[in-house]
Amino acid sequence: MTMDSRDILIGRIKDGIDTTQMGDNSNKGILVRGCDPEMGRRAIKLLPQVLGNPEMVAVTNDDDFITELQRKKWSVIHFAPGACRYDAIKSPIPGSRSQTKGWGLAEYKNLVRKHQGEDINIVETTDERQIVPLLRKALESIN
Repeated sequence: MTMDSRDILIGRIKDGIDTTQMGDNSNKGILVRGCDPEMGRRAIKLLPQVLGNPEMVAVTNDDDFITELQRKKWSVIHFAPGACRYDAIKSPIPGSRSQTKGWGLAEYKNLVRKHQGEDINIVETTDERQIVPLLRKALESIN
């Protein structure tokens, strides 16, 4: 992905940000499984401040994803738009390892529920403009 396309995608994320003040979510955490390390770094700089400052960790491979799923109980698991777009066209999500080779979102969600429980909030979208509204809704649903 080129820097220009990353700038466009970050712009689309910003398009989904409203000015409504979000409550304090500093006691919550969001684990993001994406495909592009640079997009992950840029999104992590942008999103916490508009989501009430939850802990956010973005990973782009399954070794790190599984480690994070086992490390702690997360409030929300978010599959980034790029990963969702790969799934939508029935292509494997980049960053897989031998035990996850060829997986789509259904298999990843089963893995998430195995480690995080059936009640875990899972957010997925192919549209960057929906990230903030969907994550806000997920965070608000957690007491």
